[in-house]
Amino acid sequence: MGLAAKTTITPILRALIFALALAPLALQASPVQPQTQEEIFLAAHAAARAGDYDKLARYDAQLQDYVLEPYVESWMLRARLEDATAEEVRAFLKRQQGTVLAEQVRKEWLKVLGKKRQWNLFRAEHPLLVNDDNETACYALQARWEQKDESALAEVRAQWYAPRELPEGCVPLVEALIARGEFTDRQVWERVRLLLEAGAVSAAWRTAEYLPQSEMPDRGKLFEAAAGPKRFLDEEKKDLSRRQVRELIIFAVYRLARSDPVAAAGYWDKQPRAKFSTEERGYAWGQLALQAARHNLPQALKWYGYAEAAGAQLSEEQLAWRLRSALRQGDWREVQVSAQKMSPLQRNEPAWIYWRGRAARALGNPARARTLFSRIAGGHYFYAELAAEELGLPFRIPPTGYKPTAEQVAAIAREPGFQRALELYRLGQRVDATREWLWSIRGMDDQQLLAAAEFARQNEIFDRAINTADKTLALHDFSVRYLAPYREQLGENARAQQLDEAWVLGLVRQESRFISAIRSSAGAAGLMQLMPATARWVARRMGMQDYSWARVTDAGVNAALGTYYLRHVLDELDDNPVLAAAAYNAGPGRARKWCDTHPLEGAIYAETIPFSETRDYVKKVMNNTMYYAAMLGDPVRSLKARLGIIAPRGGGDHLLAQREAGQQEPQ
Repeated sequence: MGLAAKTTITPILRALIFALALAPLALQASPVQPQTQEEIFLAAHAAARAGDYDKLARYDAQLQDYVLEPYVESWMLRARLEDATAEEVRAFLKRQQGTVLAEQVRKEWLKVLGKKRQWNLFRAEHPLLVNDDNETACYALQARWEQKDESALAEVRAQWYAPRELPEGCVPLVEALIARGEFTDRQVWERVRLLLEAGAVSAAWRTAEYLPQSEMPDRGKLFEAAAGPKRFLDEEKKDLSRRQVRELIIFAVYRLARSDPVAAAGYWDKQPRAKFSTEERGYAWGQLALQAARHNLPQALKWYGYAEAAGAQLSEEQLAWRLRSALRQGDWREVQVSAQKMSPLQRNEPAWIYWRGRAARALGNPARARTLFSRIAGGHYFYAELAAEELGLPFRIPPTGYKPTAEQVAAIAREPGFQRALELYRLGQRVDATREWLWSIRGMDDQQLLAAAEFARQNEIFDRAINTADKTLALHDFSVRYLAPYREQLGENARAQQLDEAWVLGLVRQESRFISAIRSSAGAAGLMQLMPATARWVARRMGMQDYSWARVTDAGVNAALGTYYLRHVLDELDDNPVLAAAAYNAGPGRARKWCDTHPLEGAIYAETIPFSETRDYVKKVMNNTMYYAAMLGDPVRSLKARLGIIAPRGGGDHLLAQREAGQQEPQ
């Protein structure tokens, strides 16, 4: 019998041999185990996100005495708050007393306690919470109501009239109000309208379920009106004797008006007015007027008049856009009237104080104008600067009121909250890092804020340095508020593209706060926040060698690409920096579309930009430019001069619209 016959290989032995043969490959393919504390922490973070709490516990054991270990402990605790004992949770809260982690865990625990109706524990812990959110606030109201505190029912009204999903903790209180008859069908319809205006159609339907069965709108028709308002309005045979049908028509008109106010008004004009109540007509005209004003249409003021004639109570947003529409029309009397219709609180916002001053001066009351301008002229924001110019005050950067000592900065560095923030920034965990930072600076005085800002500057956390220095009230350091990191790269490229360096710095301050590696949720990257398609198109136009998306966060590469694109946008938009700033944020097609058929003052153009983000962006970029110009020693130019006059819309709009749609170069 030969050797081969004597060695029988069983299935078990065969499997063992196969496993031994693959062992070197398995070792080679296995992921590298984290070694440093930083690596272990990041691995723990990944385990927490994956819900692998066994692995998380093993990592936690390896992170003792590491500055970020409490985060790992909090992730493990938060995963089992439903089952954790009060003693366990309170032990963690005691260890982390005064930290943002304690605040987060306490807030989540309170929600668990509220859901379980453990009101004694809830009442003991809730006063220790620093900042409520809507959900914990609702549970706090419910806890009071459980103790027969009737004032809780009155306070829940603020949640009812908020255009968002009703927090779970407020539902029992709302249902109690409905059962008592204190919330009638009228209040239900008011909330339904608010939610529909906010685009929360599903939440509106859930609210409508509080109506009597016979008065509820048809669910399918509601979503049909939301998805295809024109098609819905074209349908015939609607029973206008029923309120729910009339409300759906008004909603469809509003929905269509968001994209085409004129067409929507045409459909509204076709409706038999006698079938709609005076209140319904006023509401519909108010919605049409708002959308017309947001589209900068001259019909807006007339439609506002129709709304008022029907007794409509205009919202703050509607009143703001009524005033903006009056600015567009150059109707200073209407500006004054619109401001008077605002609440005292809204009327005294800086923007409306400034425009009230302009209206007073235009209508022959210079003393009143000076009084209004003087109320805001001492600030350092857009309308404060414009008001100061109206009073003939020279532009000056405030002197540095305080410089922190090395010891004061070192004291900031020793604070555990700042240590955690610094480590989180270093590891790229910007959301948690910023939360730690904001928690750590709350309640600081000006000297402490400037010390914290200097600590951030020294560690190249430029966004925190700028934002923290921006919070001071009496002692200022504008050299930190208006930092200019990467000035060499930005300045060199600005000059190469014949761009105003101060304007480029002002734009970068608004885009990225000079964080070169930052990436937005939309996918933009780097100092000038370039989108992938834009960066690729510019690199091709420039003939940039060895371009790759990975290089876009390099400060020099980003500055070269961004300034080239900015020059291109300026050339497309009459070399106007206001239009170019709007275009950089929202696209050249929109920036041109927002022009008027007649020349428009730059400040009026900025104030009447329909997108709130872009409106705020343009104002801040132009205001930033003033400060950077002064710091660079440029010749003094007023903000009003920089804003200039916006030329009427031209004939190149169709090309810009094509580019906006992606038919040519990306935006």
